[in-house]
Amino acid sequence: MVSGNGVCFPILGFASFLLFFYMSFGSLRFSFLFEEDGKPLSFVERNGTQFVLDGKALYVNGWNSYWLMGQSVEVYNRPKVREMLQNGAKMGFTVCRTWAFNDGDYNPLQISPGHFDEQTFKALDYVIAEARQNGIRLLLSLVNNLQAYGGKTQYVKWAWEEGVGLSSSNDSFFFDPSIRSYFKNYVKTVLTRKNTITKIEYRNDPTIFGWELINEPRCMYDPSGDTLQEWLEEMSSFVKSIDKNHLLTIGHEGFYGPNDLKDSTVNPEYWASRLGIDFIRNSNISNIDFTSVHIYADHWFHDQSFEDQLKFVSKWMLSHIEDGDNVLNKPVVFSEYGYSEFNKNFSFSDREKMYRRITDIIYKSAKKNKSGAGALVWQYLVGGMNEFSDEYGMVPWESSSTHSLFIEQSCRLAKLKQLPQQYPSFKDLC
Repeated sequence: MVSGNGVCFPILGFASFLLFFYMSFGSLRFSFLFEEDGKPLSFVERNGTQFVLDGKALYVNGWNSYWLMGQSVEVYNRPKVREMLQNGAKMGFTVCRTWAFNDGDYNPLQISPGHFDEQTFKALDYVIAEARQNGIRLLLSLVNNLQAYGGKTQYVKWAWEEGVGLSSSNDSFFFDPSIRSYFKNYVKTVLTRKNTITKIEYRNDPTIFGWELINEPRCMYDPSGDTLQEWLEEMSSFVKSIDKNHLLTIGHEGFYGPNDLKDSTVNPEYWASRLGIDFIRNSNISNIDFTSVHIYADHWFHDQSFEDQLKFVSKWMLSHIEDGDNVLNKPVVFSEYGYSEFNKNFSFSDREKMYRRITDIIYKSAKKNKSGAGALVWQYLVGGMNEFSDEYGMVPWESSSTHSLFIEQSCRLAKLKQLPQQYPSFKDLC
């Protein structure tokens, strides 16, 4: 087919296809089922208080980049995702936590209950394939307690609009049968999704480190915690009925419930035990494989000095590690931690001191084979992404000292647990 000026449209079309293909998949080698030595990629498993990979203990050093799927919808943004995963690998990180949800928001994954945007699903396919290419495992969160990217608020709105909602309260997400059905359908669709790039169903892909039920659940409708407990029991059982390969966690902030003695001795303040959550009770559910805890001392306390915040962080972490060892017999992952640039008299030096305290506690836990199994910093970006940043966001390689701190942690954990053969990049890094 030729135009009036002799330009051949098929040739232009083919050239456009090649450009699209390269920008979409870059250097992917499509060796998705096997590693370079020909061995199949293994799932991360749990043995008591430790993660295990190919029979050896795995302690995690990693990060949060919630934006990976959203930035992969448009092909021209995918180089940012590739850059982030490549740089994470170069820093020796092993796990990235990111959102596997966008409910009714811009470029939604779930447009409405049971209706999905294939372009956005292909974006998640790309994130998983690119992570695998770079030796990064993904912790994928399935819904947000907060309103960002839809969250439980959007589910409640959908039910209300369809005339089946029991309540306009956001917390009806946890007790409304119609909304529970919406969420189960979503979970099943995601877990059984066949990746259009790797041709592997998500539930069968070892690139996925594990699933997180919900980011920072709270149910203030029922401070006793019974409502959230029932939801967690039901949903964790449902996930495991579909996917027995992957680890499962909650997405908990780590606050102790009102009936726990640590409510008054470890929780940051009185309000923390009135949120309808209970770290021990929730984490003790049999289908929950590892616990999740967040660390935001500067957000939870507004009048503490920096030194007092450091002391609290040590107490907070050691308390949860003690719980993992002596009560739960499960690994403890501090799946978000940060130090805000909005703090009065903020300095990057103080931020690094805070992060050093956290990484040191994880390293000491690893040396003693304890349950403190890893930490994921919030949050990392690449250059030119200010609109996705927040008071904790950073481009780590723009600060040599911060960059070095995390590489040091990666290397000392790798050497301690003999990980270089699993992650060849460590051979050059360390």
